[in-house]
Amino acid sequence: MTTSRVLVVGGGITGGVLALGLAQRGVRVILAELRGALGGVGHGITLQGNALQAFHTVGIYDELAEHGFAFGKLRMFRADGVPMMEMPTPPMGGDAVPPTMGALRADLADILARRVVDAGVDVRLGCTVTALDDRGDHVVATLSDGTEETVDLVVGADGIRSRVRSMIGIDAQPKPVGMGIWRVVAKRPDAMDCSGLYYGGPKYKAGYTPISDSLCYAFLLEENLDRSFVGEHPNGKIMKEHGQGYGGIWGQVRDSLADDAIVNYQHIEAILIDGPWHRGRVIVIGDAAHACPPLIAQGAAMCAEDAVVLAEMLTAGPGVDEVLPAFHARRFPRVRMVLDNSLTLAQWEIHPDTPGADPGRIMGQTLGALCAPA
Repeated sequence: MTTSRVLVVGGGITGGVLALGLAQRGVRVILAELRGALGGVGHGITLQGNALQAFHTVGIYDELAEHGFAFGKLRMFRADGVPMMEMPTPPMGGDAVPPTMGALRADLADILARRVVDAGVDVRLGCTVTALDDRGDHVVATLSDGTEETVDLVVGADGIRSRVRSMIGIDAQPKPVGMGIWRVVAKRPDAMDCSGLYYGGPKYKAGYTPISDSLCYAFLLEENLDRSFVGEHPNGKIMKEHGQGYGGIWGQVRDSLADDAIVNYQHIEAILIDGPWHRGRVIVIGDAAHACPPLIAQGAAMCAEDAVVLAEMLTAGPGVDEVLPAFHARRFPRVRMVLDNSLTLAQWEIHPDTPGADPGRIMGQTLGALCAPA
């Protein structure tokens, strides 16, 4: 094995899964995370089978399953709650995991953080990279804690606004999709047993996912609002007002929210680096290289797949200089398909009268294609 020491910048899903996967394969890993703690808070998340398979590969799936809510179908409704169609979720993760699971992001982040530490990863909190000196066969990285580290590879897993991406001269920037998303965690109605999507209402789309025996995650897509709404705020009353016009189970969840319920609102952005994701021995992966709108619930899956695949390839024998272009060639067609189809869905939801618009078809085709190995 020629890769023995790696610096991973960013301790979210991408960086955490990569650090864990590499450490399990005998690589010495430094994980630099700008926040003061690993783990996290946040709303719910819908995890398709390919994400669950990645978590299974690094050994965190079973513990996550103790907290989450597994299911294998998706229902689509009219805005008033009348059913339109039900589609099974393809087994994108194979037989070892369910087709889909809803979970709390905080549960996933906390499990991953604990396993990373247990695996012996050198975690540097409140720390990031400030300079990179690529010397051909190794990289000398200067960290904000004042240390210098000599490593075989630096991986930027630091998100859609990646510092590492800009440090290596990749000038791609995230672009607005044209919609924003409200997210909230609420009590799960007994009748909610899978994800549901509501079309044709006053906003672009509403939906939900059960995330535990007692909780669900609900969302509402609409136009970009003033940036004062961005972030987590006690805006339950505002989300309820904006979510009027939707019935069925979604309407029940909306009406159950307290006026001061904490909700998250974000402008949706996307990015795809069209060329190589690496420069020399520094590479960006996950959202730093490709961030897609959450229209097919594949953001976390693409990040986790990147991490597992890169960990496997770096420890399979070939050197870093061979692995990086091969990794890009393997991953790019898959993430581009997901991003392109997610952007198509976004445009269809913004412009529902588009000729040929068929969200069910494109979602089914995408998820079916993702049954192929990552």
